[in-house]
Amino acid sequence: MASPSNYSTAPVSEFLLICFPNYQSWQHWLSLPLSLLFLLAMGANATLLLTIQLEASLHEPMYYLLSLLSLLDIVLCLTVIPKVLAIFWFDLRSISFSACFLQMFIMNSFLTMESCTFMVMAYDRYVAICHPLRYPSIITDHFVVRATIFVVARNGLFSLPVPVLSSRLTYCAENTIKNCICTNLSVSKLSCDDITFNRLYQFVAGWTLLGSDLILIVLSYSFILKAVLRIKAEGAAAKALSTCGSHFILILFFSTVLLVLVITNLARKRIPPDVPILLNILHHLIPPALNPIVYGVRTKEIKQGIQKLLRRL
Repeated sequence: MASPSNYSTAPVSEFLLICFPNYQSWQHWLSLPLSLLFLLAMGANATLLLTIQLEASLHEPMYYLLSLLSLLDIVLCLTVIPKVLAIFWFDLRSISFSACFLQMFIMNSFLTMESCTFMVMAYDRYVAICHPLRYPSIITDHFVVRATIFVVARNGLFSLPVPVLSSRLTYCAENTIKNCICTNLSVSKLSCDDITFNRLYQFVAGWTLLGSDLILIVLSYSFILKAVLRIKAEGAAAKALSTCGSHFILILFFSTVLLVLVITNLARKRIPPDVPILLNILHHLIPPALNPIVYGVRTKEIKQGIQKLLRRL
């Protein structure tokens, strides 16, 4: 770590985001597909939310949880993608000090909120298949309210120290972030302070939250699979698995993309630095675009609700 005496200690009031420092020509090629994916994600999630709100038959806990997932996806998209597109189209690279750390908080907290929502949805499917007679008394509207409070409070509180610790660092003359978004590691490395504790907290908190969610998700689906294999009625097993198919596909994709992102960051010396930047952007865009589409295609009730909504227009 460089000594503070080597730098000007004038306070930093804004940062400059430099997307793809080695291949800035990528921006022109990426702007179109990213714009289309952004419109798809926003349109699909808005359609899903509107369908669940207007269709009385979808006013059930499972669909309320799906609404929560869509809301999280919309906020994540709006936090990241408009700024990225503003850089690509208008070269608006500057971001204020406070806006940068607000973006950092939303990205960290809402990512873990999404993981926690998948965990709650896995529990919902576990109760529905393993304890069907008790499902109406366990998975109630009150349960959804408590689960939502838990999702927001747990992940918001554990994620808050990440931007707080970064904002309290001393930032020297350098204010150029070699990234399209304000990730903790990209921002904190500009500081002339020791950032060991900052990085350690994000690593421990992130893996504790995401790891515990993943363990509970795997356990839930293990019990589900075990229960399904015991079902003797013809076609019942396939029907039970079908109800979990949408959840499992999205959870698998979410976990896989996150794992690839982590591996590329760990192998940063062997991989061009622009690759993790691109994967980070896509991780905030592709899952939000896929989530409502997968549910719309695989869930009969939602598909019928969307068809009714389209007929009203």
